[in-house]
Amino acid sequence: MSVISTLVGEARERHRPKPPERYYKDALFELEAKGELIVQRVPDNYAEVETRSGRIKKIPLDRYWHHKSCGQCGHIPGYPTSVLWLMNQLGVDYIDPRNQTSCTGWNYYASATSNPVAQAAVAVRNFAAAYETGYFPLIHCGTSYGHYKEVREQIIEHADLREKLKRVMDRLGKPIVMPEEIVHYSEWLHVARHEVAKRQVRDFSEITITVHPACHYHKIVPDDAIYDRDILGGERTAVVTGLASALGAQVGDYSTWHDCCGFGFRHILVSRDFTRSFSTIRKIERMKEEVDPDLVLAHDTGCVTTLDKSQFAAKAHGHNVDIAVMADAQFAALAMGAHPYLIAQLHWHAVDQRPTLRKMGIDPEKAWAEFEDQADRIRGGEIQHLTWEDC
Repeated sequence: MSVISTLVGEARERHRPKPPERYYKDALFELEAKGELIVQRVPDNYAEVETRSGRIKKIPLDRYWHHKSCGQCGHIPGYPTSVLWLMNQLGVDYIDPRNQTSCTGWNYYASATSNPVAQAAVAVRNFAAAYETGYFPLIHCGTSYGHYKEVREQIIEHADLREKLKRVMDRLGKPIVMPEEIVHYSEWLHVARHEVAKRQVRDFSEITITVHPACHYHKIVPDDAIYDRDILGGERTAVVTGLASALGAQVGDYSTWHDCCGFGFRHILVSRDFTRSFSTIRKIERMKEEVDPDLVLAHDTGCVTTLDKSQFAAKAHGHNVDIAVMADAQFAALAMGAHPYLIAQLHWHAVDQRPTLRKMGIDPEKAWAEFEDQADRIRGGEIQHLTWEDC
């Protein structure tokens, strides 16, 4: 097994790619000076990180407006719950809005039935809703994160799009707003990883993980992604890996690290067998053969879903799979003592998580009984739903 600590120890000074000639922040501020849009500034309390080209990105430490994910809330509810639980535990000030819409990622990447003006209007309407509260948007979904960065580029480059967008936003009674930085939740978790580690109550030193980085995070408008010379020698994105290392887990390297999880949007709609084959043969089997980890960590909706829920088909055909899959937020929450079912909601996952939980020092049978007790309270009419205190 090639462990990342070895890779880091042998890392040379990273050759940083030349940044794009036009810096998006400069362009946004120029448009703001002309009165064409509003740039929402990052709150005063922020951390500075380096991006792929060495530029500085500001990551707010609090005052977040949560832009949640349709796929997470619908298919992996313990994913956003873990993000919110972590912020509660760390005392982060945030708003969980009810007037947010999903992004247009499914239209854009999967079916191509939308258009640039509609895509921009949905993004900007959400940003305007955040701006009205004074809280900064935090994007939960890697797809939304990547898509919104592409929308930002289109708004900057195309005056005709801005003019059509203005007419739409005028009818909504909202300004055109673009945040100074587009921030993914895993970036916040990355800069907060040492605070998480201070509150860690479970020992992860015997846990070996592999990381799958989301394509929509580090391949779309790549200059926004966080790189750190002390993590993987700055040769790969720092998020997820940095968190896992801070929590004491062993991180294994494998040959198909850069490959897509197989989701591919259109693939999952029209060629699901291809998606499942790619996910299991190209990713999970390689991890199993080269590292044999206890757990795969990812940081995007489609990645967690695909890597987890594709394994049943390969297993039925005798392939070497069966690795538990979690989001980095679920992993961090478990480290800080979160309940595996009431908070992380691992019963929504397809691969059996119980062997990994036992290795973390968690009794899954006891935890499931506690979950059933709370479910009985709801079934019996004692409560309508669980609160944070119940969990």
